[in-house]
Amino acid sequence: MEITRLKVRVDALRDEAQGIRSFSISRLDGQPFDAYEPGAHIDVTSPAGITRQYSLCGDPERLDTHIFAVKKEPASRGGSRSLHDEVVAGMELSVSAPRNLFQLESGASEHILIAAGIGITPLLSMAYRLLRQHARFRLHYFARMPEQAAFLAQLRAPPFAEHVEVHLHVPRETLDQTLHACIAKAADGAHLYTCGPAPFMERVVHVAGDYLRDEAIHLERFGAQHDATDSEAANAALDQFEVRLAKTGTSVEVKGGQSIVDALAQIGIEVDTSCGEGVCGTCMVPVVEGEPEHRDHCLSKAERASNAVICCCVSRSRSPVLVLDL
Repeated sequence: MEITRLKVRVDALRDEAQGIRSFSISRLDGQPFDAYEPGAHIDVTSPAGITRQYSLCGDPERLDTHIFAVKKEPASRGGSRSLHDEVVAGMELSVSAPRNLFQLESGASEHILIAAGIGITPLLSMAYRLLRQHARFRLHYFARMPEQAAFLAQLRAPPFAEHVEVHLHVPRETLDQTLHACIAKAADGAHLYTCGPAPFMERVVHVAGDYLRDEAIHLERFGAQHDATDSEAANAALDQFEVRLAKTGTSVEVKGGQSIVDALAQIGIEVDTSCGEGVCGTCMVPVVEGEPEHRDHCLSKAERASNAVICCCVSRSRSPVLVLDL
């Protein structure tokens, strides 16, 4: 299996906030991009040859162009730094087709969007769609100061302004109180979507749990977070287990310290991967039998509980045999 790649041209760059730059791209062949749902992300390969995932933040109805934004990370391993320092208008880049693990719930009575910092990007795309649908929604945007809030002028102007509330300078000790005010009046059947730094999203999810069911709370991570949960998972997973392919009956042993992706590659089965951290969902494969030990950062609680899919780059198994739909 191979990830579809597209050659694109960088048509415009724009500084949206301190350290945040947006990139407007179009296909080199002049064709429109394929349709996608808001919340989707693409893989972008920088001039340095490093591939990272970035959410699409433009209007999903406009298929002549894609827009994504990149925060230049101080501790960048080269991806964001290369895009900021080396890319100029007219340059060619390689990107993937959009993938989406962060979709709007079509049956929701109301949509509550809560973003912090660069986390505004997928939620901006959602807001475009919700405006077109005349759906009931509210977008709450948290930032330390106006200079660090990307797309702020756009969000404060029509047609977004009446749906947007900007929260600046919110102290950490009063964040929960502010979040309660944002969520407390959620209608029956409302769904909440959040994106931003991991500690911020943890507080959003915690507060939202007082008002919404787990399956009504959706989040998008930009990177893997390693915490106590990872240690618990390591203790529950088997050090060595068997992966069996449902379509052929072929089996392979996955050894300690070896990923399912690498074990499958040894018998000639290539599984698409991108981030290698369980964030992007590229390596997701359906599970036919067995109990996965989920170590990803992209599946929802409901998806994990169902054990219907596994992210093969990081997750392992609690059962001696894991049968995959391959």
